Parts: sequence; structure tokens; C-alpha cells
Amino acid sequence: MTDAQSKAARLLRKQGSVSSLSSSDVYKVHKVGSVQRQELAEMVEGQRSMSTVSFMDDPGHDDHYRPAMKYENSYQMTPGRKFPSGKVKNIIKDVLEGYLAEEKYEPELCKQMSKTISEVIKARVKELMIPRFKIICIVDIGQSNNQALLMGSRCLWDSANDTYSSAEFRNNSLFAIAQVYGVYYE
Repeated sequence: MTDAQSKAARLLRKQGSVSSLSSSDVYKVHKVGSVQRQELAEMVEGQRSMSTVSFMDDPGHDDHYRPAMKYENSYQMTPGRKFPSGKVKNIIKDVLEGYLAEEKYEPELCKQMSKTISEVIKARVKELMIPRFKIICIVDIGQSNNQALLMGSRCLWDSANDTYSSAEFRNNSLFAIAQVYGVYYE
């Protein structure tokens, strides 16, 4: 074996590359630590080449245990910046109009849509990267039949730091109300 071929074989052993294997190929199996390696020796146009397939004998048992990281208290009692209620309200309006503009009220569809819209709003608010605020998003969708609806919510929170933003959407068939709560996490 030439120097280049032996170097390539060593690299393959380190990387544990995968090749396509056929039943007529010749295998050499050896064990290195917890990983069993299977080397394939074959002749390609008069040159000897080597491929390696690696797999674990007992996956998960030889993983090194790493203790959970413990964080020190920061003793930061107030946020560095306030929760951007105006930006969040614009996000809520944009998502509600984008998802519900042409929809008609169907109970099963609206059930799924409220979950989807809630997740989309929460993801878009998280993109604002507001540090140390927990984001809670609630979306209610109902049928519009010229009825009145009054909704209320109660929360136990710090009125100096915690806040919320809400918006509503209506079309001929349905109404939607979305609320996003930003609760400061000390």
C-alpha cells in the first residue's frame, strides 16, 4: 500500500465514512472502544481502496455523563428594556389578517387555526429577542352572528414590568381575538 493510500485509510478510520456495500465485498471487522468498525477492501481498476462503516454496539450507554450547568443568580430585578407592546400588537394584527382574511367559520378548521395562529404569533414575537420575558399567546376564534361578546382575564403579576398586547379581527363569518402576555422572569 502506498503512502497516499495508507493516509486515506487512516482518515477514513478517523471519520467513519459510509459507503455502499454489496454482498460480494470482503469485510474486515475490528472494535475500537465502543465503536465497531467494518472496513471494506475492494479492488477498483487495479488499485486497492478502502471504505469504512461505523456503528455503535450499545447506543446511549457509553455516552459520557455531563452534569447540568448551574447558573449564578443575576439579581436583576427589572428588565433592561420594556416589553414592546406596540410592535407586538402590529404582529398580532398582521398574522390575524394574513391567516383569516378569506376564511369562513368551520368549527374544526377554526380549532386548528387558533393553535396554528397562536404558535405563529409566539414565534414572531420571540424573533424580537426580548430578553427575560416569558411569552404567553392565546387566540380565540368564534362564529360571527351579530352577537355581543365580552372577554376578561385575570393575572397575578408585577404591574411595573409585566404587560400584554391584544388585537381583534372580524370578517363576515368569524371573529378572532388574540392576546400576548409578556411576563418578566427574574
